[in-house]
Amino acid sequence: MSKSLRDWLATDISPIKDQPISWISQHHFFRDPVRPAYSDMSYFFSPADGIILYQKTVRGDESIIDIKGRPYSLQDALRDPGYEAESLVIGIFMTMYDVHVNRVPYPGRLSYRELDPIDTINHPMLDVETSLLEDLGIAPDMLDYLHHNQRMVNRIDSPELGLSYFVLQIADYDVDCITPFTLKQHHAVYQGERFSQIRYGSQVDLIVPLSSRFVFETLQSTGDHVEAGVDALIRISESKHTSSSAEEDFPYAVKYGASVPHVSQ
Repeated sequence: MSKSLRDWLATDISPIKDQPISWISQHHFFRDPVRPAYSDMSYFFSPADGIILYQKTVRGDESIIDIKGRPYSLQDALRDPGYEAESLVIGIFMTMYDVHVNRVPYPGRLSYRELDPIDTINHPMLDVETSLLEDLGIAPDMLDYLHHNQRMVNRIDSPELGLSYFVLQIADYDVDCITPFTLKQHHAVYQGERFSQIRYGSQVDLIVPLSSRFVFETLQSTGDHVEAGVDALIRISESKHTSSSAEEDFPYAVKYGASVPHVSQ
């Protein structure tokens, strides 16, 4: 269940904080605990265990956060200069102490594409983890890895919501460490299903384009620690205005090659 960062450190991390890194790597990091399967179509659940770094609504070209004076937008995050949709984005930092199995926030059909690091190697995230665990906060300048590192863009097309949303996995210093559990594209996934693992310190962003059909309300506080498939991040409620345009109902589904009802490819 979600906890404040301070409570999470006291209850979950304190008992193991003195263990050597070798023990954490071998006996703690790769755990995959059994969890209850929550299914509620009124919510997006968390895709990852970790600490919420930011949650805000932005246009595709609008800065989510400024890093060393350089804006970081959804176009930068997805490496897609054509992404224009106003979207709700929630960034979750996964520490080495977290379960690193990622889960589906809302059911649909999942496709993915891997994007290599912009530089020769990924930028490390250790400073962010150290600052969060020791100082209970970070400076935006520590997030430089967001511009550079290897990432997997997972698109999930939801006929129920009439939109395509994204789960963006960003890798830490080690390369080739994002591991999908199936290589099949456009396959059906259910809410809470385990779909991938990302190794060591890393980040996962949930990106939901706004819709004329629904209102999306965030439920957790920035700085809280959440668990994948357990904690609801976004409440979904119907809007008074609904769209009659199939292409508008499925933003970016056509562009990314999705198969959706009544939309010509």
